[in-house]
Amino acid sequence: MAQQIVDAAYRVHTTLGPGLLESVYEAALAYELEKRGLRITGTRQQAIPVVYETVHILTGFHADLVVEDKVIVEIKALEIIAPVHKKQLLTYLKLADKRLGLLINFNVALIKDGITRIVNGLKE
Repeated sequence: MAQQIVDAAYRVHTTLGPGLLESVYEAALAYELEKRGLRITGTRQQAIPVVYETVHILTGFHADLVVEDKVIVEIKALEIIAPVHKKQLLTYLKLADKRLGLLINFNVALIKDGITRIVNGLKE
């Protein structure tokens, strides 16, 4: 499934190019994934609640896309991806109890340079 997401991101990037807003890439990628038969779980910007001890915080975070209820896709359109962006996605994976996340930065010349795979449960 990750390969299909990467292929879809490549298609979006080669069609639109860098320099647009994250929301544009999010909508285009969601469309491209659904066109390929992959289901976007819930909605785009899916709210994921956070549980802190006994408190349920309903506005914990919003995942850009959750594909097939398995992969969290975090979309960026930044000049540089900071280490905190990778840590943020790892936190999302832990809170949502998911194993795989893709951090995709569309503001790059070559999309292969903008894709980072983050796996919950692996040692750094």
